[in-house]
Amino acid sequence: MAEYDYDVLVIGAGPGGYVAAVRAAQLGLKTACAESRETLGGTCLNVGCIPSKALLHGSELFEEAAHGTLAKFGVKTGKVELDLPVLQGEKAAAVKELTGGIEYLFKKNKIDWLKGRASFQDAHTVDVAGKTVTAKNVIVATGSSVTPLPGVAVDNEKGLIVDSTGALALDRVPDHLVVIGGGVIGLELGSVWRRLGAKVTVVEFLDQLLPGMDGEVRREAGKLFKKQGMELKLSTKVTQATVKGKKVTLSLEPAAGGDTETLEADAVLVSIGRRPNTEGLGLDKIGLELNKRGQIETDHDFRTKVAGVWAIGDVIPGPMLAHKAEDEGIAVAENIAGQIGIVNHAVIPSVVYTFPEIAGVGLTEEQAKERGEIKVGKFPMLANSRAKTNRETDGFVKVIADAETDRVLGVWCIASVAGTMIAQAAQAMEFGATSEDIAYTCHAHPTHSEAIKEAAMAVRGKPIHI
Repeated sequence: MAEYDYDVLVIGAGPGGYVAAVRAAQLGLKTACAESRETLGGTCLNVGCIPSKALLHGSELFEEAAHGTLAKFGVKTGKVELDLPVLQGEKAAAVKELTGGIEYLFKKNKIDWLKGRASFQDAHTVDVAGKTVTAKNVIVATGSSVTPLPGVAVDNEKGLIVDSTGALALDRVPDHLVVIGGGVIGLELGSVWRRLGAKVTVVEFLDQLLPGMDGEVRREAGKLFKKQGMELKLSTKVTQATVKGKKVTLSLEPAAGGDTETLEADAVLVSIGRRPNTEGLGLDKIGLELNKRGQIETDHDFRTKVAGVWAIGDVIPGPMLAHKAEDEGIAVAENIAGQIGIVNHAVIPSVVYTFPEIAGVGLTEEQAKERGEIKVGKFPMLANSRAKTNRETDGFVKVIADAETDRVLGVWCIASVAGTMIAQAAQAMEFGATSEDIAYTCHAHPTHSEAIKEAAMAVRGKPIHI
């Protein structure tokens, strides 16, 4: 009789958890995954990355039709109207198809889906909805949830003060949407509702949007969002929200302190960040403490300090990104199987799916300067032929290289397809490329990616088209 029920039990079926389960099963390990949602895929697939992209795409199509972009290219549409239930239905269909796809992968790979919340009894014993399960290895992949804002109580059911989940499910276009938080999620969802007709005001505590990104990119992003019609209230904090009827009144004051002002809205999106999901896991029963940020610390192989317990994704340090969790899911399964699973955390791209998109990988210019002498090459999308023909010329590409070795340290893009373009930069950096390597790689013409080649050439002061 086997000592344990499973070789691997994964807690959580988000991008990190389900990928870890699939990879473990592929490697011949008897695998189960505990998940309390009705569907697999975690926050990302159910109420995050995927549904937001459906709404982003739909809202972009609406704006192109309603505000003359299609007409500029000779496509006459007549009167354009929004059918929001149809748009929301298309979003739901995409989510259903993809969550069903993961369920198929579980069946294909003979992974047991244990439905319910999981809690440790000891390092190898877990309670899942009242049933005891044992495993030689347990992977914690429980993801993250919205960080609450004191004084601003979220109630997604009423649809007046919402978090990202509620903002994805609004049943009307608000006249005035206030977004609290100028990070990725707030800007993406704010841009959806702005395109569909809402006035959007972004309130950000810091003096610039998009904390953590390259400074020049942050400044340019602010200019672009203002040009698109978003109102930005930077260096401002929200201290209270009051609901009266169908309106919300926010109390604001300068981040550094000062006089209070009020702002009225039809809907408020609270989007000030996310925090690890560790509550209820019973980590205290296995002697696993959290760090000051509420995260589980692991070694390079994703082992915790408790033998047989591993952790990946948003519950451990690092950027809270689905693709980071996916790579860690593959790596941890390979490590458990006795192989070598590695994630290069220095080369994890990040993307903001606004329009234009904003993307980066590696060091910001500010971070690179702190480490030593650098060279920087920039190329404007205005001089890129494909961007010009598409009439999507906002943005630029910036390549940051070590002054002595020419090794690429970071790449930052603002462009209509920056999220796709950044993959080339990440792959180049993974192989230790120099700016010269990128500059002398032939790029197809006319493509947006030629801007990366030209920015790399600009590192040496020799771009062709500017």
